[in-house]
Amino acid sequence: MFVNNRKIVNSLNTEPFLKKIFSKDNLQIPYRLLTPKNNVKTKKFPLVITFHNSTRIGTDNENQLEPFAKIWLRDDIYSKYECYVIAPQFSKRSSNYENNAENILISKPSDEAVAVLDLIKNVEKEYPNIDKNRIYLIGYSMGASTAQNLMSLQPDTFAAEVSVAAVPDLSHLEKVNKKNIWLIHGAKDQENPYVGSVELFNKLSLDPNVIFTTFNHLNHNNIVIPFLLTEEIPKWLFGKHK
Repeated sequence: MFVNNRKIVNSLNTEPFLKKIFSKDNLQIPYRLLTPKNNVKTKKFPLVITFHNSTRIGTDNENQLEPFAKIWLRDDIYSKYECYVIAPQFSKRSSNYENNAENILISKPSDEAVAVLDLIKNVEKEYPNIDKNRIYLIGYSMGASTAQNLMSLQPDTFAAEVSVAAVPDLSHLEKVNKKNIWLIHGAKDQENPYVGSVELFNKLSLDPNVIFTTFNHLNHNNIVIPFLLTEEIPKWLFGKHK
């Protein structure tokens, strides 16, 4: 059953995700937008931004809907955790990696990733019932690094972040040391080193709002699977406010 989790989520119909394109200067960012199941204009709803991994880079406005985007389409989640979901697609890497002076692999955002901050503002104007106190980031691999990058750049915008198998952003830690952050990593990850999440957690360990979940037996490619048929991530996010 465990190994079929990804297949079950990937079989969900993605038509409820509207197709959109955001333009800024010389950049164009395709994105998909899911609106709440019962979108009452007088009610406030959270906004979730999901970021894809590097295998989903492109411009087809389809491939970015990886499992962490599709979980919001599950009938139980779509009904119980009503929200807006933005799933941008990047035409190149949204987060780039380099070694720091301590030989820890760290991440920095691309111009397309930074432009998502304006995309969010644009969607907020279009849908004024978005709750600006409950804007959440979630990503896997490169997407998790991107989530960390945007939290570091503009922490006052976001209420919480779920980062799965990221290369860490160790800049501006003083800005994020009171934020709600959930780090998830597999100890057997050979692609985005597990030690990076350990390093970030150690630097933020005095923050009671930061939690770190390690799966000792999981690697980079299967780390998302335990969360695809549960409500752990939506439940945790929805409990967080700015």
